Amino acid sequence: MVSARSWVARAAIVTVVAIVGASCSSSSPSSNGGKTGLQQTSCSPKGKAAKPNTLRVPQDYPTIQAAVCAAHQGDLVLVAKGIYREAVDVTTPNLTIRGTDRNQVILDGGFKLENGIRVLETNGVVVENMTARNYTSNGFFWTGSDYFRGSYLTAYRNGDYGVYAFDAYHGQIDHGYGGGSPDAGFYVGECFRCDVVIDTVLSENNGLGYSGTNSGGDLYIVNSTFRNNRAGIVPNTGSYEGCYPQRDSTIVGNLIYDNNNASAPAIADALLASGNGILTPGGVRNTIERNRVMNHDRTGIGLVPYPESDANDLPPATNQWDKPCSPKSGQKTKKIPAADCKEVKGIMDKCGVLWAPQQNRIVGNVVSDSRVADLAVGTLDVFGTGLTTDKLGNCFAGNTFGTSAPLNIETLAPCTGVGTGDWNAGVLDLVGVFLNIPAKPGADVWKTMPVPADQPNMPGSPTRTPVPFRGPTKPNLAAIQVPAPPATK
Repeated sequence: MVSARSWVARAAIVTVVAIVGASCSSSSPSSNGGKTGLQQTSCSPKGKAAKPNTLRVPQDYPTIQAAVCAAHQGDLVLVAKGIYREAVDVTTPNLTIRGTDRNQVILDGGFKLENGIRVLETNGVVVENMTARNYTSNGFFWTGSDYFRGSYLTAYRNGDYGVYAFDAYHGQIDHGYGGGSPDAGFYVGECFRCDVVIDTVLSENNGLGYSGTNSGGDLYIVNSTFRNNRAGIVPNTGSYEGCYPQRDSTIVGNLIYDNNNASAPAIADALLASGNGILTPGGVRNTIERNRVMNHDRTGIGLVPYPESDANDLPPATNQWDKPCSPKSGQKTKKIPAADCKEVKGIMDKCGVLWAPQQNRIVGNVVSDSRVADLAVGTLDVFGTGLTTDKLGNCFAGNTFGTSAPLNIETLAPCTGVGTGDWNAGVLDLVGVFLNIPAKPGADVWKTMPVPADQPNMPGSPTRTPVPFRGPTKPNLAAIQVPAPPATK
């Protein structure tokens, strides 16, 4: 049983932790004829053509948006090398938008346009082999869209997210690069069961390498590298979006290191999460296995609570965790009746909810050089529920590590058998971990982030006929090993 703390200490912890988790130019001419600032344009979706056609930009259509508006289901929009100063909306299903060269087909928002390519409540849309940069919100964005794929995409210097999927299911994001975003290089949010795979991506110089509010269920983050962000992988819970709690994500075989980047842009959540490799504020039933996590100023793998002020709903009972979001947009959040509201006066003033990290499984990871603890778990029983750290049901087994908080964490919370030991020894000091908040960077820091090195092009001929996307390729988890350390640091 974790020893009681004074109300003042608890309040300080809640204040800090509550914020956590709320979470190159081408020599070719511009393909839009030199026009700039082409805003996103809605156009009516087309039906299915008799046979798939290829619509070439700029040979047949001057802009990507013009080609997208002219395309029918099953068509290929093939984009030649050039800088495209436009923002593209997609509403036609089963469309493929493909660049001929990942590093030289560039959508550029000029720090004025909102999204590079935005797919709106439209299924089966594939975007591949191109770059989006300098957008005020997102590089590539699917929302309310099923059966989506983003492959060999580069997104950098965008004002919110690099590659972003929200309320979107049955998707795959692979061989991507996300850099220089204040929020996250890659994000999947508000879905359960998501059926989404993130495989072989590189995320660097962001506030968060990966963020996923209330997402999970057949959601895999595998074989990827998260480095030099403020924080590495941060799935979190909060009733400000649907599908809470965050649960059932599988994080396996990733290389996560040096996520202490004080020069990266950051929203407030990313500042508080800084210096952690994998952090799960309020996340439940996640599997974190066979990752290599190195060199973090706070924790290597940290399971922490998310206290939410003025919440929209109470945490669902554990027997509701398997229930899919229905309707798809998630729970219909509502204000908690005043009679059911609890508060910590001056801290969670209106209607406080504590989302505790529960039933997470931490197995076979190699974690080193964490200044607070390689493996850590802690929570608060602010409202007297009895859900203290020793009652959360998290387990740790077979990890290679040097330090833990509490001490002897694999003995206290094994994945098989009954734990033994003292939960009061070496408890996670949440104040010490999160109270030292880094200074907030300037609002425009993201605009100055570095241009990444050229990234690998998609293999195969760019002109090949697209294949309809029917769902993600599930990883062979049993074959994934702990990745080797980086060649250079």
